[in-house]
Amino acid sequence: MIAQNIFLGMIGMPQVILIAIVVLLLFGGKKIPELMKGLGSGIKEFKDASKEDEVKKEETK
Repeated sequence: MIAQNIFLGMIGMPQVILIAIVVLLLFGGKKIPELMKGLGSGIKEFKDASKEDEVKKEETK
């Protein structure tokens, strides 16, 4: 638990910028929108599936 707090306290704006630059270099400017679109659709599917699961639980009660 303590190690996690130390790690989270060490992340600042310079580290975020460095991570963004590394991602840009690895994937290139054309691939990043495609990756974000895929990530967004994955999150949407996850939310939809969790909502369906909640509805099924309520119906069985």
